Formats: sequence, structure tokens, C-alpha cells
Amino acid sequence: MAKQTSIMTFTGKLGNVIGYQRRGEYFLRRMPEIVHQTIATQQAAKRFGIASQRAALIRHAVYSHLDIRNDSNHVNRLNKLLIRAAGNTGDITGFRFNQHTSINRFFSVAPKLFRDGRLHLPSQYIACYQGITALEVKVIAVRVNFVTRQVTGTDAIVMTIDPSVPFNGTDIPLDVPGNGTLIVTLQVRGIHQDGASNNRRYLAADIVAVMDQERPKSRYTRTYPKRTRYKAAKAFVPAYIPLTTIQRE
Repeated sequence: MAKQTSIMTFTGKLGNVIGYQRRGEYFLRRMPEIVHQTIATQQAAKRFGIASQRAALIRHAVYSHLDIRNDSNHVNRLNKLLIRAAGNTGDITGFRFNQHTSINRFFSVAPKLFRDGRLHLPSQYIACYQGITALEVKVIAVRVNFVTRQVTGTDAIVMTIDPSVPFNGTDIPLDVPGNGTLIVTLQVRGIHQDGASNNRRYLAADIVAVMDQERPKSRYTRTYPKRTRYKAAKAFVPAYIPLTTIQRE
């Protein structure tokens, strides 16, 4: 390593040289030409790459429909969640785009997604907050094909709930064509008399359901190799002709 003695010191990469600080002094070292990675490091890098790609697909599919601000750390949080999921996308259920507030603040009973594409909001008590006259509920459904890395369909439905009256529940039909995994996000915004609240305590957007597309069941018919029948060749049996003995005199 080399010590930086000039008036202008730096840290970080500059060409093929790296500047760094240690115990109040600045040094230089050359970047290695070849980086040797262990098998574990290569596998970890591969898992991180796959998770980052999937997280980017999910985020950009939902972004266009969100009406709230995401927290500054939501990208890293979603990446880490997908890495731990190890390919099981259903583990992202419950992810908050705004980590400061969850939909649990408004709905004590979680919604449920049925196989026929209905999102059921159960009958329950809706919490009331001072200054909040209504709740704007937005269901964002996206279908993501992680194999082709495409968003194959989206759907968004908006409804308003009055928290001052009993909520008897409702079913929201979702129409999201295409192939891939269905991801449903529920966004809730508190509404004042003059519009939507800007307070992050009354703004929530959580992934509430993930459903993989069912594969068509294939009918399996067991087949057996056809036996080849051979006809037995007829054995040649010579006819027995008795010989007559002729005796000469």
C-alpha cells in the first residue's frame, strides 16, 4: 500500500487505483486484476441477481398504479425478502411499500384471494381516525411472468369506504389476463374533507396475496410396448413308409 501525501486526498476508485482511509490517514492500493470467487460467493451472487430481477419486475408493475410514496428503503427490503424466499414468491405476502404504515391500521381482518379471481374483504369494524372522513381503497392486481421477464396483465379497482358506518364486506372481481404469477396489492388512503391525506400514517400499500397460475393437468396414459408374436415354424416330420422285404428264391 502507498500513503497519500498530497494536499488533496480521496477515497474510492480512481482508474485502477483505490483510495481508502485507515486510522485517520489516507492510503492507495491497486485494484486486483483477477478476483477469485468461491463457489459459495458465486451462488450468492446468482441468487442476488435473480431476486433483484424479480423485485424490479414487481415494483415497476405496481408503480404505475400506486398513489402513495414508497419509503426510501423499499427496494432493498423487497430484494432481501425475495432472496430469503428462495424462489417461493408467495413469501412476499405482507410486504409494505410504505414500511411506516400497514393496511392492518385500517382493516383488522385480512382480505382473501380466491382461485376464481375474487378478492374478498370480510365484514369487520373499520377504525376511525380524527379528521379522516373516508377511506379510498384501491386494489392493484398484476400478473408477472418471471420466466419471460414480462408483465402480462394489470387491473386496478377503486372504491370508497365510510368508516363511520358498519362495513359488511365485499367481493372485488379481478380480471388480469396473461400467463404468470398473480400479485395483488391493497392500497388504502385516508381522505380528509379537502382531499387525500399526505400523512404517511394514513397511507398504506401492502401485497396481500400471491397466486401462481395453475398448470393444466395432463392426462397420463400408461402405454406398453406391443408384443411381437412369432408363429412357431412347423417341424418337418418325415413320413414313415414301411419297407417290404422281398426275398428272392
